[in-house]
Amino acid sequence: MSQVIAPPFTEKTAIEKVQRAEDLWNTRDPEKVVLAYTEGSHWRNRGEFASGREAIQKLLERKWTRELDYRLRKQLFTFSGNKIAVNFQYEYRDDSGQWYRAYGNEHWQFDEQGLMEVREASINEIPIQHSEREIF
Repeated sequence: MSQVIAPPFTEKTAIEKVQRAEDLWNTRDPEKVVLAYTEGSHWRNRGEFASGREAIQKLLERKWTRELDYRLRKQLFTFSGNKIAVNFQYEYRDDSGQWYRAYGNEHWQFDEQGLMEVREASINEIPIQHSEREIF
């Protein structure tokens, strides 16, 4: 098992935390993903709010039922103490075959064990052609 990354973050540990989050989300396994969050974690994802692992897991299940072949990239924007901000983009298709690319920013806050207790995501997306895909 890999070592836990907990705050306060350095540039190196913040970059590693972001990469682990990207890798975890790309599994598209809500049961695994929610384990990176505190029991009482609070989320804002677009216009949807969720509190607690159970609600977050249900949000992710809905998300990945609609967002097929989801692939994500995250990049560190900044960090301080127990907070990290990232830029991200992801691509997915809907059940009609239309592809989308989403762009956004997330602000994360972690507890002393390195579990995320707050996640706020602002996301915009555009339809793209399959030939325009960049993330595989």
